[in-house]
Amino acid sequence: MVHRNPCIANIKTAYLFPEIARRRREYEAAHPGAKIISLGVGNTTEPVFPHIGGALSAGALALAALETYTGYGDEQGLTALREKIAAVLYKGMIAADEVFISDGAKCDIGRLQLLFGAGTGAAVQDPSYPVYVDGSVLIGAAGGPIQRAGADSAAYRGLTYLPCAAENNYFPDLDLIPPDCLVYFCSPNNPTGVASDRKQLAALVEAARGRGSIIIFDSAYCEYIRDPRLPRSIYEIEGAKSCAIEVNSFSKSAGFTGVRLGWSVVPKDLKYASGESVNADWNRICATIFNGASNIAQAGGLAALDDEGLKEIRALTDFYLGNAKLIREALRHLGISCVGGDNSPYVWAHFPGRESWDVFSEILEKCRVLSTPGAGFGPAGRDCIRFSAFGHRADVEEACTQLGNLK
Repeated sequence: MVHRNPCIANIKTAYLFPEIARRRREYEAAHPGAKIISLGVGNTTEPVFPHIGGALSAGALALAALETYTGYGDEQGLTALREKIAAVLYKGMIAADEVFISDGAKCDIGRLQLLFGAGTGAAVQDPSYPVYVDGSVLIGAAGGPIQRAGADSAAYRGLTYLPCAAENNYFPDLDLIPPDCLVYFCSPNNPTGVASDRKQLAALVEAARGRGSIIIFDSAYCEYIRDPRLPRSIYEIEGAKSCAIEVNSFSKSAGFTGVRLGWSVVPKDLKYASGESVNADWNRICATIFNGASNIAQAGGLAALDDEGLKEIRALTDFYLGNAKLIREALRHLGISCVGGDNSPYVWAHFPGRESWDVFSEILEKCRVLSTPGAGFGPAGRDCIRFSAFGHRADVEEACTQLGNLK
């Protein structure tokens, strides 16, 4: 018989969000008819705005007519969309042939790990989006879990954790980065909601270049940045094109969580230690295991980058930031220390001395509000809770009221 992939066996627990869904089902089975408000999973809730939605509809209808039907497109994405991303979002900092259209940032992160393989180690912000860690384990770049007393959080052999907490302003000690590794970095960060400033990112680039490492920079929440002093792209930092790949997505900015459309930027300046082009290899990976993003989704992406589409993105992100402000204020009114929610849709709340799954259960029982335990994002999150601002306004307002039951 075929043996199980040992890398899958190395994953310590179920993926975070299905586990949350399972616990929600258990609660609902025990409390029939109970209304639970989700401030947990980062899934958008508001309809796609008319200009972008109209383009998606037109893209679908085009497939129903002989003269406008399209089959396979280029694996790298529509040339027009690659050009528009380079011009509109990156202001010419990168070239169109350095942009690769995908079915979302999460999928790109997985394929990037395939690109570098099991022989390349990884360093991750702690806490961080679970796919950075789980993907590294699945590819074989990290081994089995490390047992940590008193913390239900996934720590793995072969991974370097870069703790980010209040004590270091949620920016890691860059001296911990090993040589010749991948450095997963997200700003604005998921889950903490904290955005790194220009000086911090310049230090990150300098550290990566000095160690021969490559930054995988996740900027999926950059459209939530309102502070003009904060960089939206790693390529705003001098030298980043020689040491960084950036991934991004329309999911949280245009409401495309179910549409699935993102992109990665792999600069032609980025080389392996032996001098070969990372851009060329990424092109090969895309052409080999990916047939390109949906033509319909790409029609929506083009519209999202029109002037009217950019206004709709701003309106949608403003709405979710309004939710985040309500959550942040409700928590602070209770005396709960928290960060985020000003340049991101996430609020990160600290419950000193408590295990996050216990706090998650208390919030569910007392408030009937679903949150996300910080332990699911890494060891440094074991006493924290993430609240997501993705929700209808009336539900968020009700949830904020019910959080008062934590007193």
